Amino acid sequence: MTIDELRKNGLILFEAVVGSRTYGLATASSDTDIKGVFYLPLEYYLGGQYIAQVANASNDEVYYELGRFVELLSKSNPTVLELLACPADCIVYQDPIMDQFKMQDFITREAAMTFAQYAMVQVRKAKGLNKKINNPMDRERKSLLDFCFIIAGHGSLPLSAWLSQRQWKQEDCGLAKIEHAKGMYALYYDQAQTLGYKGIVATLESNEVSYSSIPKDETLCAYLFVNHEAYSSYCKTYNEYFSWVSKRNEARFEGTMNHGQGYDAKNMMHTVRLLQQAKEILSKSALQIQRPNREELLRIKNGAYSYDELFVWSQKLFQEVQELSLHSLLPVAPDQDKLRQQLVDMRKQLYHVRL
Repeated sequence: MTIDELRKNGLILFEAVVGSRTYGLATASSDTDIKGVFYLPLEYYLGGQYIAQVANASNDEVYYELGRFVELLSKSNPTVLELLACPADCIVYQDPIMDQFKMQDFITREAAMTFAQYAMVQVRKAKGLNKKINNPMDRERKSLLDFCFIIAGHGSLPLSAWLSQRQWKQEDCGLAKIEHAKGMYALYYDQAQTLGYKGIVATLESNEVSYSSIPKDETLCAYLFVNHEAYSSYCKTYNEYFSWVSKRNEARFEGTMNHGQGYDAKNMMHTVRLLQQAKEILSKSALQIQRPNREELLRIKNGAYSYDELFVWSQKLFQEVQELSLHSLLPVAPDQDKLRQQLVDMRKQLYHVRL
């Protein structure tokens, strides 16, 4: 199902502009994000063809099925709470049936803590990006051979250097496994190239060493250690890094590089925003979407602070939220029974049937 199909069939119940434009933090380069709520046709719902979410290719337009929307509301999900609390001038369309959801029913201690906890996820994301930015990886991928070492006296020598000294090729090496010695192998060399050794690896893309049949009287050349764990860790990091490179928002990445702080400043801006909203839920019993401190938040986005400064700031805000939550008189969480009944009543209205 597509968003166009939702529109064509009159299935959309609510849609609004969200994100930076709603927060009052939009700049000339800001995208327009839209989120909304729809309901499934009766035949889909009763026929077990449940679709929880519909989005466009870029994922900047996302619509939640009514049941999924209620499920997320029941968990005090920050994204749907912000959608429900969206200012009137950002609402594109609202079916009267959505009036049944009252924002005040979701102003709870749980809501404050979900905002705060989501904020701390942004801290970790920014730190992870910091690591990627400051530790770029070569595009040329290392092979298992780069993690092989020859035992030499009390130390070790990279396999490549050892082979180079002898003008030997890895393809003419033969390995035999050494029992009870993880990662250790006996290495032999076939200078005449008549013994059919399989080399240390079959190809440079191999993730495992090759074993060869070694004649009984062959002379041992060296003991080889293969750091399989380090190679596995490298492969994981390599894949994660270049997956990030392929998916990253280049404009956002350029902004990160330009401010020179080495972290995703936009993530950290949202960290502070979310924590401030969490405090407001507890101190003002309201979820304030449009931010009163636009200039302060945009300074964060533009890299005016170091990561360490923002980390300390976020930790302080998080502690303040925790302290406020301990003394808050707000409900612990939304009324789950009321929410379930609302969903049942809304389905009845929408399908004009007695469920």
